[in-house]
Amino acid sequence: MNSHEGAWSIVFLLLALLISIFASYTMFNFIGNLKRQNNEFRFFWLAGGSFVFGIGLWAKHFVASMALENVLFFTWSMPFALLLSIFFSLMAFVVLTSQASAKYRMAIGTSVLTFSVGFLNYFSILGQPIARITVQPVLIACSLLILLMGTYTSLKLHFMVKEKNRVLASVTLGLSALLVQALSTEAIRLEYRTHYNWDKLNEDIHFLVLIVGLGGLIILASTWATWYIDKRMTQMDERYRLLIENSLDTIAIFKKEKWVFVNQAGLRMFDAEQPSDLLGKPISSFLRTEDIERVRERLQNLQYKGSNKPVEQIWYSLSGRMLDTEIVETLTTLNNEPAVQVIIRDISERKKNEELLINSEKLYVAGQLAAGIAHEIRNPLTSLKGFLHLIGSGRKEASYYDIMNSELDRIEGIVSELLMLAKPQVYDLSYHDVRVMMRDTVTLLETQAILHNVYIEAEYGKEPMWVFGVENQIKQVFINIIKNAIEAMSDGGAIHVRLSREEDSVRVLISDEGPGIREEQLAKMGQPFYTTKEKGTGLGLMVSYKIVDNHDGQIRVSSRLGIGTSFEIRFPFRYPETPAVMNGN
Repeated sequence: MNSHEGAWSIVFLLLALLISIFASYTMFNFIGNLKRQNNEFRFFWLAGGSFVFGIGLWAKHFVASMALENVLFFTWSMPFALLLSIFFSLMAFVVLTSQASAKYRMAIGTSVLTFSVGFLNYFSILGQPIARITVQPVLIACSLLILLMGTYTSLKLHFMVKEKNRVLASVTLGLSALLVQALSTEAIRLEYRTHYNWDKLNEDIHFLVLIVGLGGLIILASTWATWYIDKRMTQMDERYRLLIENSLDTIAIFKKEKWVFVNQAGLRMFDAEQPSDLLGKPISSFLRTEDIERVRERLQNLQYKGSNKPVEQIWYSLSGRMLDTEIVETLTTLNNEPAVQVIIRDISERKKNEELLINSEKLYVAGQLAAGIAHEIRNPLTSLKGFLHLIGSGRKEASYYDIMNSELDRIEGIVSELLMLAKPQVYDLSYHDVRVMMRDTVTLLETQAILHNVYIEAEYGKEPMWVFGVENQIKQVFINIIKNAIEAMSDGGAIHVRLSREEDSVRVLISDEGPGIREEQLAKMGQPFYTTKEKGTGLGLMVSYKIVDNHDGQIRVSSRLGIGTSFEIRFPFRYPETPAVMNGN
């Protein structure tokens, strides 16, 4: 070999090493992206890394063969070796990135990847048109041992997740692949069949140069593409990391119902000094006992729903402090395993503010109620005081006593209605037919209606309309509304009562032909001591609203000036539990 040929051999050898290193680096870039969270392109990274690595080793094999002055004929074994090498590389990367084989994945992955590189090298050699072969098993064993050690070292360096380690891992793997080919050249000596002439060899060399060129372009393009993608994704990961770390809400990840990640806000919320105070601990130790099963069921349902709407959840911090929170749960993946990402917002302050607001509203209502009571009771008390003064001065008339009794009755009525609004009392709930209660109410008020020139028209329906509640209270609602309607129609008219069942509710519609109620007055309906009647207390409708609400019902009021007012009352329809109850009614 002259000096000119020796120089070219060194150039080709360096080129082969460079191709091998670039292919390894690009492959590590591809599979390195699998470590990112919420990875939706797992197969793309695995397949892309395997393909580039296989193409690179194939191109390296041809260039190194020229550097080592090996004769290469293009045969069917070469593309076959390439396809199998890509397949085995893919299997190796699947094992290395799978959690299912976590215990033995490094050993299995290293063995399969070593087999992939060795297979491509030796099968390409043995696929030549061989007439005679001489093998040195010791050298073959040494080459495979060097490849195994180099592969293992490169994979260990790669999984340390440092950029300089990735470069070192690529150099180690690329150099090991080149060394195994150099040793295999000495370990296997071939003599070719005579009918494969040098003209055929020259044609194959031109074809192989074209393949090497295309392979080099693929590797360079893939290297640039993975570098660019990795750079962009690293920038996105950094923005995502900053967003998580600077969030005022707790952002955490649960896996197998244990903490595996928590941001700084979570450490502060749960009174933790460092992440290890939370990581690895079961989330059940931070929950109330009665909430554990409910939370577990909610997390298990995520595999069907994907995410849950915000729900309120009580936690305990490490110091035992109770936390009122609002939590959003979303299904995600971590290290290729299902996990749950949660956003926890501390609403303890909001809860306190809501409680203060409710207490403030209670005080406001209590103040309104007290002012109304004082106003309503002061008037009859003033009258009583005046009459007592007259009686004390010696002026006695029989009419004084009648008026005084009337005023006392008025005070008693106000107190009775106020007692209805007090704390709920224990009542005997039973099943009643609304038709029966409405007939009794109409019969009771019919005489009063006739005196006011008012006619009550009622349609009771044909089927029973059962409700579960207190009979006297429900009748009181009907009495209050129909009595108000009678008093509202000073010039007479008609009251229309309609009973019907709609789906799971009983509908009672009471309409009058009175003057109607203005819109601003409708908004105040049911407020204490608000009334449009001259001698009304405003408590009748308030009591009615309270009774209907206690029976899980609703009242809706609509009115048109000059036409009339309608009260729509709805109660839940409830079938009696036993026939005896039905017969009793």
